[in-house]
Amino acid sequence: MNHPDRDLTQARWRTSSYSGSGNQCVEVAALNAEHRAVRDSKDPHGPALMFTPTEWRSLLVTLKRI
Repeated sequence: MNHPDRDLTQARWRTSSYSGSGNQCVEVAALNAEHRAVRDSKDPHGPALMFTPTEWRSLLVTLKRI
């Protein structure tokens, strides 16, 4: 997979509008015009999942089904 912008220190994270209350918060960052990253808001220094445009669209389609 080709993921540009692997350095997430300057990423602008926002809490997903789909996050639940309490400890169910997911944050999303736009890395550039198309690539996205997702992380657990309880662990901001932990790992993040990074998505190409195709992967991001596939994730959103899958999430809408559940």
